[in-house]
Amino acid sequence: MKSIEEKASSMMEIQKSKFLAKVFPLSNIEEVDQILSQLQKEYPDATHICYGYIFDNKKRFSDDGEPSGTAGMPILKVLEHQNLDHILACVIRYFGGTKLGAGGLIRAYTNSVVAALDQAKKINLIEGVILEMTFPYQQEKIVQNRIEPYPVFSKEYQEEVTYQLFLPLSYLPNIEEFSYHIIEEKSLGIELT
Repeated sequence: MKSIEEKASSMMEIQKSKFLAKVFPLSNIEEVDQILSQLQKEYPDATHICYGYIFDNKKRFSDDGEPSGTAGMPILKVLEHQNLDHILACVIRYFGGTKLGAGGLIRAYTNSVVAALDQAKKINLIEGVILEMTFPYQQEKIVQNRIEPYPVFSKEYQEEVTYQLFLPLSYLPNIEEFSYHIIEEKSLGIELT
């Protein structure tokens, strides 16, 4: 499964209608409503703001007044076809006066999302946990070797060393001998080096 590293966009004009596609990585489902609300404020004169999203395999879409099945579903199908998750794709349409028909709308919405995704850097989406682990100072090199290449979010040095980090679930047996507790189960986009 993949996601995108950061938001991206593209603009297409088809028979005087403008299709502005924007794709957003999602770290939680609540961001969908926040982003859609923001887009409605940014583009109050848009004819339609259609979208599709996938988050932890939950899928939703909206045609926002376009004929049923001509906007939201094609947007969602692009995300599914590219095997993406934790992503929201929106297309802001300004009607240019010429009706495109069902087939024309499906092609326009599909192609605009594909173009926006072509601008985005894809990253691996890994299911795992955010955890906190504690260990003696003399074991820090061992721990670093065991958890490489996964990201450490914070390090604290007191009587012992405490790391807050992300690890895939399958990786937990590699750190069994160290003290740790799971803070949150999460899918995380990671560019592994």
